[in-house]
Amino acid sequence: MEITKNAVFVNILERGIKMKAREYLDILHVAERLKDTTRHCTTSKGRVESVAEHSWRISLMAMLLREEFPKLDIDKVICMCIIHDLGECFTGDIPVFNKTEKDREVEDKLLADWVNTLPEKTKKSFSALFAEMEALETKEAKLYKALDKLEALIQHNEAPISTWAENEYELQKTYAHDAVAFSEWLKELRAEVLKDSLDKIAAE
Repeated sequence: MEITKNAVFVNILERGIKMKAREYLDILHVAERLKDTTRHCTTSKGRVESVAEHSWRISLMAMLLREEFPKLDIDKVICMCIIHDLGECFTGDIPVFNKTEKDREVEDKLLADWVNTLPEKTKKSFSALFAEMEALETKEAKLYKALDKLEALIQHNEAPISTWAENEYELQKTYAHDAVAFSEWLKELRAEVLKDSLDKIAAE
């Protein structure tokens, strides 16, 4: 099924009117779990961040890139960023360096089971977005994935270095280069993030 520019975003707005109020609240109640689901990263003041906070900032990162990626459907990218970690409502967050294939299978199964309970139009839109994100074939999906990885690196640079795990010294140098390879602008951003990491390590 071909998804035209802005179609996903427009459909989400329309569903907010057409779905039943109780169905709408049920979705929000599940999503609220991400406010209490913590990640490995901490904030600049040393507080453990939530998955919801991570999702919010990558959504902001996408919104700010309209001019840099004028041919992309940024509204779709924002939707991807908003929903990308909904599976963690059911499993919690597992750091990328600890997450196994079995962990991914369990998360995918629980997420799919939940999506299948949603109102039909919502189910179709969520399923289409998750399928596109998983395939990583469109530039929209590639941009979402790059921002997802970059945000974690940026957050680590902002956090006290005392909160870093030992393996993160190397990850800050090597992580996400593959994800940004499709874009010269993102490669430049990754280089700046690396510079910040090296400066932080040198100052330790």
